[in-house]
Amino acid sequence: MLIEMHVALVSGEYPPRWGGIGSVSFHLAASLARRGHQVTVITRKNRGKRAPRQEGVNVIEVGWAPIPMQFTRSYGKKALKALKTLHRQQRVDVIHLLLPLISWTRKQYKTMIRDVAPIVSTLNGSWLGEREGMKLAAKHREAATWKNPNDLAILLSGGWFSRFERSGILESNLCVAISESTKSEFLSRYRPPVDWRCEVVRWGVDEKVLHPLDRDNEEVQLRHEETRKQYDSADEAALSAEPDTDTPLLLAVGRLVARKGYRLLLRTMPEILEKNPNAKLVIVGRGHMRKTLLKQAKNLGIEKSVYIESSLSFEELAQLYRSADLVIYPSYYEGQGLIPLEAMASGTAVVTVNNGPLPEMVDSSVGSLFILGDSKDLAVKVNDELANPQQRRVKGLAGRDKILDMYTYDHNATAYEKLYEEARVS
Repeated sequence: MLIEMHVALVSGEYPPRWGGIGSVSFHLAASLARRGHQVTVITRKNRGKRAPRQEGVNVIEVGWAPIPMQFTRSYGKKALKALKTLHRQQRVDVIHLLLPLISWTRKQYKTMIRDVAPIVSTLNGSWLGEREGMKLAAKHREAATWKNPNDLAILLSGGWFSRFERSGILESNLCVAISESTKSEFLSRYRPPVDWRCEVVRWGVDEKVLHPLDRDNEEVQLRHEETRKQYDSADEAALSAEPDTDTPLLLAVGRLVARKGYRLLLRTMPEILEKNPNAKLVIVGRGHMRKTLLKQAKNLGIEKSVYIESSLSFEELAQLYRSADLVIYPSYYEGQGLIPLEAMASGTAVVTVNNGPLPEMVDSSVGSLFILGDSKDLAVKVNDELANPQQRRVKGLAGRDKILDMYTYDHNATAYEKLYEEARVS
C-alpha cells in the first residue's frame, strides 16, 4: 500500500538551469508527484527565470553566491533555512539531497535529521573524480583546465570540498550511488564504516520525449528530413531513415569542457572520413571550448564536416538523437553518464568508453565500447558500426527496449519510494 510522503528534494540544478542533475531532479519530482506524493524542490535562483510548473511540485528558490565551488556552501546554508521553515509550515517526511552540488558539514546533517527529517543522499559523482577526470583528459591532450573558471576551481579546491562529500556518506541515513562505478569510487576514496548503507539506482531518461523515429508519421518524417538536410546528410537512404546511408550523421552531446573528450573525437574524424567521406559530426553543448574545437577542426582540414550547436531546445536535441546514425560519447569521467541512455531511448546505437560506469549501460547489444583515450580504437569502432547498417538498426531497437525495461523515471520513483520508507524507519 502506497504511503504518501512529503519529499523535500534539494537540488542545486533544476530547470531552467538544465544539466544532468537538473534533468533528473525535474523528472523525478514529477514522477513522485504523479504517484501521490507531495514534492517540494529547494533549488538555486536563476537570474529572474522562474522554474516551470509541474502539478504537485512546489519549488522554493534560494539565493547563492555565484562563486565556483563556493556556491555549494552558500546554497547549502540557504537550503538549511528553507528546509526548517518548510517543515514548520508543513511536515517534511524525508529530505533527498543530490550531491555534490550542496555542501553540508557533519553537524549540519545531524541537525537536519534531528530537527526535520531523515536524509537520503544521491551520490552523482565526486569532486575528486571530476578532478582526476580533468587530469586524465589533460594527459590525452584535451583543453587546458585554466581556461574554464569552474574547472580550475575543481582542480584547486576539489580536495578541500571533498570533506563535505565525506560528511554526506557518513551522516546520511541512506546513500544512493548512480552506478556501481560511483559506489566503488566512494568506497575507495572515503573508506566509510563497514556498516555503510549504499544502494545503486541508475537515473533514467524521458522516454516519451526521447523516442525512435516514427516513419509512418508524416510530420515526424518531415522534421527528420529537415534535420538531415540542415547538416548536409541527406542522400536518399538518409531521407528515408534507412541505415545504409552514404551520408552518415554522427552526434556527440555534452558540455564543451575538457573531460568530455571532444578533442580526441576530432582527432578521430580524419580516419572516420577516410572510410566515410560524406560523414558529418554534430557536437551539441555549451562551454568555453567552442573556439578551440572549431580551430582544431580547421587545422585538421575537417571544418566542413563538423558542426557545433550551443543553443538547441530539448525538442530539437531529441530530434537530432533520433535522426542521427550514431551517437559518440568519449567522456573521461562520469558518475553515470546520461547521454548514452538518451541515445538508446531514441533508438540510436552508441559508441562510448570502456571505462567507469559506461559499460554498465552500454554493451555490444546496443553499441560499441572503445579503449579510453585511444583515437585509433574509437575510429575502428565508429567505422565498424557504420559499415554494418542493419546490425546498427537492430542495436538501436535493442537500446530502446533496454530503456523501457530499466531506465525510466517511473523506475526511479519506484526505487526511491522504497528507499525513503527505509530511511524513515531506520
